[in-house]
Amino acid sequence: MPETMQRTSRLARASLLLTGLALVAVSCGSSADTIEKEAPATLTAVEGTDLYQVELSESAAERLDIQTTVVEAAENGLVVPSAAVIIIPDGTYWVYTNPSPLTFVREELISVYEEDLMAFFEDGPSIGSKVVTVGVPELYGTEFGIGK
Repeated sequence: MPETMQRTSRLARASLLLTGLALVAVSCGSSADTIEKEAPATLTAVEGTDLYQVELSESAAERLDIQTTVVEAAENGLVVPSAAVIIIPDGTYWVYTNPSPLTFVREELISVYEEDLMAFFEDGPSIGSKVVTVGVPELYGTEFGIGK
C-alpha cells in the first residue's frame, strides 16, 4: 500500500475514533444536565412551635421503608410499640405521627413507661393516630439535618 494511502487510512481511523469519543462525551454531559433531582425531603416549620413537618418524596419513603401503626388504648392511657419512640438527649420521649401520606410530625409523649417492647403514655397522639415504627431515626436525622 502506498505511503499516502496508509497515512490517509490512519487519519480516517483517528478521525472516526475522535468523533466517537466526542459523541460519547456529549451524550454523557447532556443526559446528566437534563436529569432533575427530586429533593428527598422538605421541612416546613410548624407554626407556634420549634418543630418541623417532614415531607418525604415517594422514592425517599420507599427507600426508608417507612412503616406505621396506630395508637391504641391501654388500661392506663395509650400505647404504641417501643420501636415508634425516640428519646432525645434531654430525656423527652417522642413519636413521629403520620397525619397524611408522606407527611410526618414529631409529637411528645407525656408520662411514659416501657414494658414488654411497648411504650405506655398518658398524653400524646390520640387513639387511632398513625405513628411511624420503621424509619424513626431517619426522620429525626432529616428533621435536624444530621448526616448532611
